[in-house]
Amino acid sequence: MDRKWWHGAVAYQIYPKSFQDSNQDGIGDLKGIIRRLDYLKELHVDILWLSPIYVSPFVDEGYDIADYQAIAPVFGTMEDFDELLREAKARGMELIMDLVLNHCSSEHPWFKQALSSPLSEEASFFYFRRGHDGLPPDNLRSYFGGSVWEKIEGDSDLYYLHYFAREQPDLNWYNEKLRERLFEMMNWWLDKGVAGFRVDAIMNIAKDLSFPGLPADGADGLCAASKMTARMAGEVSGFLKEMRDKTLKPHDAFSVGEAFSVREEDLAAFIGEDGCFSTIFDFSSHGLNEGLSRYCDFKPLTVKYFRDATFTAQEKANAVGFLAPIIENHDEPRGVSAILPRQWQNARGAQALGTVTLLLRGIPFIYQGQELGMTNTHFDSVYEIRDLLAREQYSACLKQGLSPYQALTILNCESRENARTPMLWDHSSFAGFSEVTPWLKVHQDQHRLCVEFQEGDPHSTLNHYRALTALKHHPDFRDTLTYGDFERMPCPDDDTICFRRVGERQEIGVIASFSHDTHVFPIGEAKILLTSGEVSFKEGELMVKPGSSAVFIIER
Repeated sequence: MDRKWWHGAVAYQIYPKSFQDSNQDGIGDLKGIIRRLDYLKELHVDILWLSPIYVSPFVDEGYDIADYQAIAPVFGTMEDFDELLREAKARGMELIMDLVLNHCSSEHPWFKQALSSPLSEEASFFYFRRGHDGLPPDNLRSYFGGSVWEKIEGDSDLYYLHYFAREQPDLNWYNEKLRERLFEMMNWWLDKGVAGFRVDAIMNIAKDLSFPGLPADGADGLCAASKMTARMAGEVSGFLKEMRDKTLKPHDAFSVGEAFSVREEDLAAFIGEDGCFSTIFDFSSHGLNEGLSRYCDFKPLTVKYFRDATFTAQEKANAVGFLAPIIENHDEPRGVSAILPRQWQNARGAQALGTVTLLLRGIPFIYQGQELGMTNTHFDSVYEIRDLLAREQYSACLKQGLSPYQALTILNCESRENARTPMLWDHSSFAGFSEVTPWLKVHQDQHRLCVEFQEGDPHSTLNHYRALTALKHHPDFRDTLTYGDFERMPCPDDDTICFRRVGERQEIGVIASFSHDTHVFPIGEAKILLTSGEVSFKEGELMVKPGSSAVFIIER
């Protein structure tokens, strides 16, 4: 494998709206991020991923982009961005942008021109189709509910396609001119000094242009757009290789794809030696609820399911390339709440889960607040929730006959809003995020989970994460923890996760227990590198108590 600058890196996702408010308007901004760069440096972060900061009407919190080459005023100016870029690089950190290429905003000039002039070049950048017998062109269901087709005002029979919100028209990747415009924009950012991109919802760019209609999978007579995406997965890599060759490769840029349900036979095309991306997120545990579009139908995740799905994904990628292990992001509930048994949804559980995630093979991504062990935020009312998808899901729950209380309970478990509440910096009224009421409520446990409290506790989740990231960068272990193969270790029960990283001259073992029982592991002449919770090692036997983790090394 050719060695790249991002191999062995630790990445950190910032959700700018909720990271740090510098101008006291209740919304995070670029100057706020600059203020916290030293904190990120102490966490040994190498790559910063910013969720969208482009000009946008914020129907979908910035994932509806109206101008790909301008900063939304709520976040600051391009001068602020340039300063952030310089200051990050000065601390040895690279910055990657979030890039939404499947769709744009209905406020984007391209779409406005398309609507005003059906014969314009911009009209071919989108999917416009005639309906049939008063019905939309086909029966695909949007990710946000309802048809993917929206009628054009003033024309009763013409529709445009949107896999997400109706304010997010899909871009037509089959149009060469459109691709050229997108690649030109990407190169503009790369020339500016951005180190690469996180590429959003990219598996959706391939469509069956006949829009044939698929068998209904719900009482509404519609079929999930994701099923069309799965059918067309084989076409995506052709588009992405062109993107790689015309943008990423010439700049030696890092890229991470939000690529769901990539088949094993396609892994090399995505993350192999000549793959489209540097890495793709490991969404294997999402398979539990794959194909389910309503939160009220979701099954709860378990440690066993997470472990088995993750292990299988790791084994498939071993000889191919790198995955990006995650437990949460801006589109997920908090991993501690979603994955762990209730008794371990606390600091001990968070530390043990972090040990697993950061030491798997690949390029781990920490989502802001994960290093503090943040759990789901409790919302007392649906009116405290801003997210478009969550509101749609609440309505879907009510239509299923659930009470408002039951619907809100489900949102408190599954909503994306759980990850979007403000970062917890200190004990002040709004957790040091702002001096005024934030755009979204502050977590109910801010005093125990905030940075200020945890920095003073050597056994805190924050300090454990710092120890983990330091371990990953340690010159004695970095090679094994970067390039070493992943291998399963026998697990004594369904709530324990055990694996090893196998390098040329050493093995590094990882054990994390979320069990009710204490377990003893014979590991022989090993050396303990890092622990959390209650762990002891004597005469070649490692005793791990519930809610604990251990990392050990065996030299060969």
